[in-house]
Amino acid sequence: MLRFDVTHALPFLPQDWLTGRLDALGRAQDQLLKGSGAGGEFTGWVGLPAAVDQAQQAALERAARTIRDQSRVLVVIGIGGSYLGARAMLELLTSPNYNLLCRDTPQVFFAGNTLSPDAVTELLDYVAEKDFSVNVVSKSGGTTEPAAAFLLFRQLLEKKYGREGARQRIFVTTDPRAGSLRAWAEEAGCATFAIPPDIGGRYSVLTPAGLLPLAAAGVDVAEMLSGAAQAQKNLSRPGPDNPAWQYAAARQALYAGGKGIELLGCYEPHFRFFGEWWKQLFGESEGKQGQGIFPACVELTADLHSMGQYIQEGSRNLFETVVRFARSRTACPLTVQAGDELAFLRGQDLHHVNEQARRGTLLAHVAGGVPNLLLTAGERSAYWAGQLVYFFQFACGLSGYLSGVNPFDQPGVEAYKANMFALLGKPGHEARRQSLAEAGLV
Repeated sequence: MLRFDVTHALPFLPQDWLTGRLDALGRAQDQLLKGSGAGGEFTGWVGLPAAVDQAQQAALERAARTIRDQSRVLVVIGIGGSYLGARAMLELLTSPNYNLLCRDTPQVFFAGNTLSPDAVTELLDYVAEKDFSVNVVSKSGGTTEPAAAFLLFRQLLEKKYGREGARQRIFVTTDPRAGSLRAWAEEAGCATFAIPPDIGGRYSVLTPAGLLPLAAAGVDVAEMLSGAAQAQKNLSRPGPDNPAWQYAAARQALYAGGKGIELLGCYEPHFRFFGEWWKQLFGESEGKQGQGIFPACVELTADLHSMGQYIQEGSRNLFETVVRFARSRTACPLTVQAGDELAFLRGQDLHHVNEQARRGTLLAHVAGGVPNLLLTAGERSAYWAGQLVYFFQFACGLSGYLSGVNPFDQPGVEAYKANMFALLGKPGHEARRQSLAEAGLV
């Protein structure tokens, strides 16, 4: 079970930081488990790990084998929750350098998260001479960034393999019934996988949205689901000993005390994109109605030599949550000659040195006025990754309800889209285009 430690935040917390929120936490837990709170129609992820559709899972594994057999590159097209979870897990469980190190599995590139012609063309040129497949992930199919990327990569597939050959290399992950992408996939006859309609994008990493590309890359997704199921079991027990209750209560109490920025850190470079997933999870869930903790992340120890000065002595409006892995996958002993200035490291393993860097940093930051929360996982494995994903999702739901917002909608995301569609001349947005023109913005 994940271990949560609030010890180094206690000097900054009121005595009733947890006890004063137990009733509210109980109500929030009940709303999550029953789907009775705001946005409850999007809480299907709560019970998902223990109720996986085994037939769909078997089909997903078959598709992953097909991708591995026929392609040296898999292009995953999606934006936001349609790609962040998959990329976070891929880098955490393999390597940020996966595409350089993979041998028996395809390289995995992520597209559809930018409108930069340089970035898109670079990847199109790279895959043009390689056998590749595409996994397009979108509930609706209408989001501009992935829709544009899918159009370009589909055209390249059809040029390279013909329409029938392209069909066999396109894997669609979308809504089970509705949306333009679902309609297109059914007409084209492509392999399809469903994102349950009661699960929003940022909570979808344990659905085919995240699992198909991970399985294609050789990740043990069954073990990941097993870890998530264990976390589901652990966190379903209400009470002050529940680590998700403690985390949600601590961050809300710190926020009430003026700590409006949360830094997620880890002393493992493989964790960097997990931080990007976490930023969307909490930022999109809680940043509403003029409130919300601002989520940011740091890669340690690297960022101690760039952001470390600010964390230590800058504005005292932040707190840190650090994820720690108790064990490393490998041993890396340091051999140092007597008399060398690094002789004090003789006989020590790099994991031990990294751990002392973490402890030393914690002491310095707390002394500098930065509360620290610590979450410890056993190791960097699929099982523990599943636990981490579920823990943060569950704690985010609790925290959102504590702050009085709907943690499962994102109304603000639509604002830029409406303006962009109006500026591009998309039908149905004439009135907004007119108003922009009258304001001199067109």
